[in-house]
Formats: sequence, structure tokens, C-alpha cells
Amino acid sequence: MDAHADLGEAPVTLPTFVVDCANIVQISSSCVQLLSVLSAEPLHSAAVLILFNKSDLPCTMSLVELKSLFRMDDIIRTAPQSITTLEISARSGQGLQDVLSWLFSNRSHDT
Repeated sequence: MDAHADLGEAPVTLPTFVVDCANIVQISSSCVQLLSVLSAEPLHSAAVLILFNKSDLPCTMSLVELKSLFRMDDIIRTAPQSITTLEISARSGQGLQDVLSWLFSNRSHDT
């Protein structure tokens, strides 16, 4: 989630949730944490960005497999937030332009 997020204070309007795709053991824990973040009242009107990171590593699951494990289609359909998912590699830079585009296009919501 965004480093400036403090759910006890002013609402965060552009939260970012990062999933470590190389840590398969923690995928279920990440899903539980994501559901907890999405259920937080201050974030109900937020645009949420979910990043599947480390997609460049050979040991990661495919994006389709990860989304299936997270039941991402169900989450997106039932969550009150607008949710965007992106596959990235912070190391190689893959997908980071898409992240910047998302942040730029959603900046008006961050007031």
C-alpha cells in the first residue's frame, strides 16, 4: 500500500498494493491482505492499483495463474473501488510506464 497511507487519518485516494510474484508461499497471505485493504472504509471511493511485481523472474507464476488464485475477477466485480492490475518488473522497468500513466490519469482523484 502507499507509503503515506494511514487509515486512521485523512483518506488515501491512490493506494498501490504490490504482490511479490516470486514469493509463491506468500500468495495466499497477500490475497488476505489485499481483501483487508479493500474493505477499509476510507478506501471505498479510491482508485486502487494492484501491481504484480517480479514478472521477469523465471520462477514466477503467470499473470493468468496469479489472477485466478486471487480470484481477481470476483474482487474487481464486487469491490466498491475502481481496481486496475498491472504486471511489472521494478528491476527491469517493464510495466513502469503503465504505472506512471495510471498515476497521471488518476491524479485528479487525489485531492
